[in-house]
Amino acid sequence: MIQKLVRGVTQTRKDQRDAELLRKFLRREAQIGGELFGPVPPGHRREFFCLDAHTWVWHEEWTDELGQRQIKTTRYDVRPNQILKSQNGQYQKVEEAEARRLHEAATLYRERVMKHMYRA
Repeated sequence: MIQKLVRGVTQTRKDQRDAELLRKFLRREAQIGGELFGPVPPGHRREFFCLDAHTWVWHEEWTDELGQRQIKTTRYDVRPNQILKSQNGQYQKVEEAEARRLHEAATLYRERVMKHMYRA
């Protein structure tokens, strides 16, 4: 009984460590992705990352001239025949030019993440 309890606690701790490590990797990848298009200005937060096999996210936060905090998140859902973009809960189909730019950004993201995180 006690061995089973200890195994359960040990597994839970391992799962928690694994989840935290995954979050750290994703945060670092997002930071690298946010720098793809130039330096991030002071007071800004910019992230670009691959959430899963079909989802890319562009996220920015900044303070505007009036001191108001602004947040903009764009989610790209890549489907077999199209890419859908979501901003503020509104979905729209991505046109060809934007799809090409997303592809270029994703390729550059992969190259930089592999170079800076995984040394490949």
